[in-house]
Amino acid sequence: MPKNSARPLRRRSLLLTAAALSSGLGFAAAATPVAAATSRPHRPPVGGFVLPAPTGAEQLGTVSLHLVDTARTDPWVSTHPTREIMAQIWYPAKNTRGYPAAPWLSPGAVPYLAEAQNLPAAAVRATTTHGRQGAPVDRKKGGRPVVLYSPGLSGDRGTSTALVEDLTSHGYIVVTIDHTHEASEVEFPGGRVEVATLPDEIDDQFIAKATAVREADTRFVLDQLAAINAGRNPDAANRPLPQGLHGAFDLNRVGMFGHSLGGSTTAATMHDDPRIKAGVNLDGTLVSGSATAGTDRPFLLLSSDHGPGAEDPTWNTFWANQKGWKHQLKLDGSGHGSFNDGQVFFPQATPPYGMPPEDMAGLLGTIEPRRSVTVQRAYLRAFFDQHLQNRDSRLLCAPHPRYPEIQFVR
Repeated sequence: MPKNSARPLRRRSLLLTAAALSSGLGFAAAATPVAAATSRPHRPPVGGFVLPAPTGAEQLGTVSLHLVDTARTDPWVSTHPTREIMAQIWYPAKNTRGYPAAPWLSPGAVPYLAEAQNLPAAAVRATTTHGRQGAPVDRKKGGRPVVLYSPGLSGDRGTSTALVEDLTSHGYIVVTIDHTHEASEVEFPGGRVEVATLPDEIDDQFIAKATAVREADTRFVLDQLAAINAGRNPDAANRPLPQGLHGAFDLNRVGMFGHSLGGSTTAATMHDDPRIKAGVNLDGTLVSGSATAGTDRPFLLLSSDHGPGAEDPTWNTFWANQKGWKHQLKLDGSGHGSFNDGQVFFPQATPPYGMPPEDMAGLLGTIEPRRSVTVQRAYLRAFFDQHLQNRDSRLLCAPHPRYPEIQFVR
């Protein structure tokens, strides 16, 4: 059994961030019947749950990094003299033959998430991604644009892998972050697992602290990417980096997106750090002054289908302050949990595993899960293509007949 530094966080819906709903960190989920595709769960394949295949032409490589910030003590566990986090880099690969498929979740973390989510541990353990561990980087002259990802409250770095993989397959380098001791579980090299230390009651004081910690983590990761670009290896154990990672990043073209509290983290970090040129908030209430202050750079707000009259006042505050390009869109039929991998995993779980249909309806709404992924991928990519690669997209100008699920709110 892995060594743990704190008690496990049990029986919370971490993957779908139900804690975020109960604490006001996202729009209220639509209380509507679940779609037919969601209400008839089927048994996951022998190989585990299945993620939708990426749509781009690039092969996928990935590598995880153990990063230690010696300038900070751990803000959640006072006995830890430094701040340790795990980050994962997803990149276009030159060749993937002979490199193992990366697991969706590291093996030591599986028991904790499986128990918290009421999912079969064997299926979670067998779930693989489309990324190949340590494959050589397909470098591009001048480097590739970089996108950072921050998960919802208590989520770990893999919770929106379906979105991350698709961006990577279209030429982006995507870096995902575990916010240790707020994430439900984080496995470090050697099998040590650090679990969440969330209080039983999530209050404004905790959320303010969590946001500040997340922002510091994100800015630290950006510093480490610059170190890699300069030829250094910031991994705590100096584990080898994939061939070609040195110089692979174009750090003048950095974007960021996140779900729920991760969306608020995106807005706050972007306000305070000019290195981030464009940001996307997926259904997150903006919970700090920096998050609502806006910037002069592009920002996209994408909400769930929260129903008529359900307004988030923090979005109105942000809208008034945002001086750069901005749009607010809504994904019809979606719930707060529609913006991470839970939307495709839970319908694959056979009872008694997974969530009851009525709970899935509240979190996932009525939209068919894979259609939801398809629509989100299209708009996320269109946004970053336009603002990091100067490729104008018709999707961001007006409603598009190919994606009638997207409403332009303003």
